[in-house]
Amino acid sequence: MNGGGPELRIALFTGNYNYIEDGVALTLNRLVDYLERQGIAVLVFAPTGPRPALAHKGELVSVPSIPIPFRSEYRISLGLPAAARRRLKAFRPTLFHIAVPDILGYRALKLAKDWKVPVVASYHTRYDTYLKHYGLSRLEGLGLRYLRSFYKQCRQVYPPSESMAAIIRAEGLARDVRVWSRGVDSGRFSPARRNLTWRRARGLGDHEVAVSFVGRLVKEKNTEQLIRIFDRLASDGVAFRPMIVGDGPEMARMRSALPGAIFTGFLHGDALAEAYASSDIFLFPSESETFGNVTLEAMASGLPAICADASGSRSLVVDGETGFLIDPRRDADYVARAAELTGDPDLRSAMGQRARAQALSYSWDAIMAGLVANYREALAQV
Repeated sequence: MNGGGPELRIALFTGNYNYIEDGVALTLNRLVDYLERQGIAVLVFAPTGPRPALAHKGELVSVPSIPIPFRSEYRISLGLPAAARRRLKAFRPTLFHIAVPDILGYRALKLAKDWKVPVVASYHTRYDTYLKHYGLSRLEGLGLRYLRSFYKQCRQVYPPSESMAAIIRAEGLARDVRVWSRGVDSGRFSPARRNLTWRRARGLGDHEVAVSFVGRLVKEKNTEQLIRIFDRLASDGVAFRPMIVGDGPEMARMRSALPGAIFTGFLHGDALAEAYASSDIFLFPSESETFGNVTLEAMASGLPAICADASGSRSLVVDGETGFLIDPRRDADYVARAAELTGDPDLRSAMGQRARAQALSYSWDAIMAGLVANYREALAQV
């Protein structure tokens, strides 16, 4: 079960594992579930909140944390206290996997060096794009130096897409960069989930075109640009309905700016799959993704995707075939492509079918097996 060679015993350190159901938490829970099914021991260290958002996989050791200023729904760890270190030592890890280069990640990195335990890291977030959305662009140089110092101490670094890997290599952030992609449950996320009753219950006509955004409603998802695009489409007389699937700090602002939009709130599981399939076009201007789980889910659901030509989506959307990649600076191009798809049901159908076919190649078990193979190589490195 654990394979030949040195035993794999994984200590996983992350900034969020169960208190917000975001893409990082869902991916890491899926990883832990896979490792345990393979007979590989794993222990998770992460901040926790007062109310878990999901029933987490595996054993979770809570570390002290405080809410992040200006983004209080997220928490930042305060380190790795003595009790957590004792539990970690008793676990006898053979490999540290650090998911976030925060205080917890930094402490784990230093401890691994002291204990002579090899370290790998996954790269989940475009930190540079976050800084610009919160008026902190002046810190970008300092942040880049820290990330370069942090990740160069790791034997392997795992971005989720080749487009993100290219950025990491170009910025000299890591020595050994290997893509750890993402998968999709193509049985759950499927065009077969389309439901006219669901649409009618939300005021959508059977032939009305729903243009959907799915994700957390936060500035770094380019919600302001999304509002501008929808406003321009409406002012140009394009017949469509905006649909926003998600929740977050920008919800009130978006409700006020888009009074005609459908807001479903946060959805997950089958309810989320039904929302995707009951849409017609997926519109996602975010530049902060390292992969784009929601884009892959939309494609599996048979939707053409209009996305920012940026890391993540660039590795998923084939421009002109499964959707369109747009220069993030050009609102007008988003509008033109959305209007084109809105007015051409045959094009929507053809692109959606090709998107679905491409999504079927993303198998979770194959992707996780590849990561475990990388783990074993990291252990074997001297």
